[in-house]
Amino acid sequence: MYKTIMFDFDGTVFDTGEGVMKSVQYAARSFGFAEPDWTELREFVGPPLTESFAARYGVDEATARAMTEKYRERYRVQGIDECSVYPGVEELVRYLRAHGKTVAVATGKPTGFAVEILERHGLGDLFELVVGSEFDGTRGQKWEVITEVLRRCGAGDAVMIGDRDNDVRGAKRCGVPCIGVSWGYAEPGELENEGAILVVDDTEQLKNILMR
Repeated sequence: MYKTIMFDFDGTVFDTGEGVMKSVQYAARSFGFAEPDWTELREFVGPPLTESFAARYGVDEATARAMTEKYRERYRVQGIDECSVYPGVEELVRYLRAHGKTVAVATGKPTGFAVEILERHGLGDLFELVVGSEFDGTRGQKWEVITEVLRRCGAGDAVMIGDRDNDVRGAKRCGVPCIGVSWGYAEPGELENEGAILVVDDTEQLKNILMR
C-alpha cells in the first residue's frame, strides 16, 4: 500500500494550461516567433520550459533561458490566475491525508508559483509539502524534484501521479512507479509508452487504486 503520494501540479492538480500557453505565446512573440493560436502550445504544459523553448524554436540554451524569463514576466502578473483546480482533486487529497497518507506536490513549476496558486484558491493547507524547481534553475528536472520529496518524506512505498511523459521518466529514474491521469496534457499513448503502470480517467478510480 502506498504511503507517500506525490502529485504533479500542472495538468494533474490544476489546469494551468491557459496561463502557461498564453505566456509562452507572449514570450515567443517577443522574440519574433509568430504564434497566432495559443491553444497550439500544449507541449509546454508540464516539461521544463527552457527545453521546450529550445525544441520548438530551435534556439540555443541562452536564448531559451531568456525566453523563459520573458514568459515569467507575463505569467507572474496574469498567467498565474488563468487556472482552476481539477474536479475531485481537493476532495481526493483530503481523503488520502485523513487516511494517513503523506501527500506532496512534486512539480517542475517553480515552487513559489505552485504555492501562490494554492493559496489564491484557498488551498494553502491542502498538501503537506510542495516541492518544485527554483527560479535560478535548481531542481530543473523532474527526477531532481522527486528525489527531494523522497528525501523529506521517505522513499518507501511511494508513487508519482502525473499527466506527462517527464513525470513517468522522473519517477522511473528514482525507482518509483507512476500512475498517469488522462485529464491532463499528454498526447494519446504518451504515458503508456513511457511506462506508466496505469492510466486513470477520474479521481474516484485513482482513490480506489491508492487505497488498495
